[in-house]
Amino acid sequence: MAMRMSGLMSGMDTETIIKELVSAKQTKVDDAKKAQTKLQWKQDAWKELNTKLKNLQAKYIANMRFTSSYSKRTTKVSNSNAVSVITGENAVKGVQSLQINKLAKTGYLTGAQIKAADGGSLTAASKLSELGVTGEGTFNITAGGKSVDITVNGDSTISDVLNKIKEAGVNASFDAKNQRFFVSASASGADNDFSITASDSTGDAALAALGLKVGLTGDKGDKATLAKYQEYAAFYVSGDDAATLANINKDGRITKDIESKVSSYLEQYKSLLSTKSDAQKKIDEINEKYKDSSLDTVENYTKQLEAKQKEKTELEEKIKNLTDGDEKDTAQKELDTLNEKIKTLSEKKADAQSLKSAQKSITDADTKIADIQKHITVTEGTDADGNATYTAEATQTLKDQVNNSYLSQAKYASDVVTSINNGTYTATGATKISGQNAKITLNGAEFTGTSNVFEINGLTFTALSETKAGEDITVTTEDDVDGIYDMVKNFLKEYNSIINEMDKLYNADSAKGYEPLTDDEKDSMSDSEVEKYETKIKDALLRRDSNLSTISSALKSIMSGGVDVNGKTMYLSDFGVETLGYFEAPDNEKNAYHIAGDPDDANTSGKSDVLKSMISNDPDTVIAFFSSLSKNLYTKMSDLSKSVDGYRSYGNFYDDKKMTSDYNDYKTKISELEEKLNDYEDKWYSKFSKMETALAKLQSNSSAVTSLLGGS
Repeated sequence: MAMRMSGLMSGMDTETIIKELVSAKQTKVDDAKKAQTKLQWKQDAWKELNTKLKNLQAKYIANMRFTSSYSKRTTKVSNSNAVSVITGENAVKGVQSLQINKLAKTGYLTGAQIKAADGGSLTAASKLSELGVTGEGTFNITAGGKSVDITVNGDSTISDVLNKIKEAGVNASFDAKNQRFFVSASASGADNDFSITASDSTGDAALAALGLKVGLTGDKGDKATLAKYQEYAAFYVSGDDAATLANINKDGRITKDIESKVSSYLEQYKSLLSTKSDAQKKIDEINEKYKDSSLDTVENYTKQLEAKQKEKTELEEKIKNLTDGDEKDTAQKELDTLNEKIKTLSEKKADAQSLKSAQKSITDADTKIADIQKHITVTEGTDADGNATYTAEATQTLKDQVNNSYLSQAKYASDVVTSINNGTYTATGATKISGQNAKITLNGAEFTGTSNVFEINGLTFTALSETKAGEDITVTTEDDVDGIYDMVKNFLKEYNSIINEMDKLYNADSAKGYEPLTDDEKDSMSDSEVEKYETKIKDALLRRDSNLSTISSALKSIMSGGVDVNGKTMYLSDFGVETLGYFEAPDNEKNAYHIAGDPDDANTSGKSDVLKSMISNDPDTVIAFFSSLSKNLYTKMSDLSKSVDGYRSYGNFYDDKKMTSDYNDYKTKISELEEKLNDYEDKWYSKFSKMETALAKLQSNSSAVTSLLGGS
């Protein structure tokens, strides 16, 4: 606001005079602002109440109108240490008999403690030669239908072995502190168990050195590994490789293995072609960029950049010490030029590095492709749309490798079975828990699974321990009386809170004569006085509000009304749910409902609990009544919150659009009134200013005349 100085010549308090002159217009501005503030408070009050009404409808009423919401059941078991049960919505009521025959187990191998030949500790980087492994041997990991051959020699590291084991889909780690391998199946169950079998004597020696050779006989024998050895030993025909391979391939496993490897090699081949293509595009791009110049080596650019960076550092130091302006400007220009050269060299170095990397990518890809082509023969073509196509078949080299691998497994498996039969097979101290399926018997029917969790007819059983011989666990599923009761109780609690608040707002004391305070009025009062004054207004904002009355009356009417249940009209009172007597209920709580026998309600806790008794003895009637009551409430609340053009948005119980429009109208009106006020005020200041100017001239003329008269 501009500072005005007035009354200097006249001696009049023009500020006060003008303030009085414009007071009428100032009052109009203040009245409009007060009305706008009051409307904003009313909006806030409705927003808060609207949120509570919407929550009541969405959280309780919307769900309680469906009979499925009352399908709450609970299950008890006679031995909770053996099984836990989760009751689903579709669980069938009744008493069932359960036995836990077997628990699911996860295949888990704990390796024997191993030692380096020199007695030192081993790490993941240690080579197998430190364990005394010489020559090249192979062992096989089979898990979940996937089989991986692991070929090792003295130069292989413990880390190499771990990575290969993990390729089979099992978990594996090496504990350097305990100097042991740990291997486990990815999931529980017999189908997910794994086996580790040697394919030759050197592979067996490697397993022994790694502490992974397990016992195969007795109660603690590894069933999966033994079964694998026995299976392949049965395939073996001494001196007849063709017959052995034919036996192994009866189920097509060799054929499938070759096909799988061909597919894997082909994917690698296509990926490498893509890598080469991308690298060539990069090379062509760089060559095009430098077609009119030459690109040096990365090493030479590195040397040049080091020299330029040194030169830059020296120049920057020189500039710091210069005091002459012209010299400093010249040096700065030189530095700018140098920075451009460094930028250009850096870009060229980056391009040279990219070119070098792209060329290496092509060379490496060619090397890998050449190796792949030893295993597959690829035929390239194009489809009808001109896209490249690739087909592949196994080379004789690949077929020989796979066949020899299976022959080796079968031959060595035969040797292992022979050694088991004659008692010469030895393990290394590794222990193995075999993967096992869970098995339970429910009502005489047997169920098996790879985990200890069974979902049967709406119930989820989690087996925790095996039952003793002859022990039956009683499983009892029944209606969850407390669950249904609590749902109704929580709904009534929420409803009571809202209906009491609505009654309090509607019946609030009048705040006639109270209007929002201006800033000047607030300055003359303490904070507590302002808060008390404004609370008086806010509490009465919805007093006798017609919209509030409509909503409140509609809810009360439905809650007190009857509901048809199987041809009989029933009321909340039939379920022990009633309001208190008129003189018994506190003010603004006369429409709240109380449940007879509710231990949390001091007013009715001593009465007989009709609701809970009916839920236990006649749940169908309770469900039919409360679902119908909720449907009626939901329909009415949906009608009350329909969209009304220009007045109400969908889902709101008050005229939010109208209030927003009115609020914006007040903003416009206030702006116009303030503009008129300022113009009116400026007009009076202008008039008084002219008067002051005239008085100043009059005084100046009078002084001049006096001066002339005095001079004569």
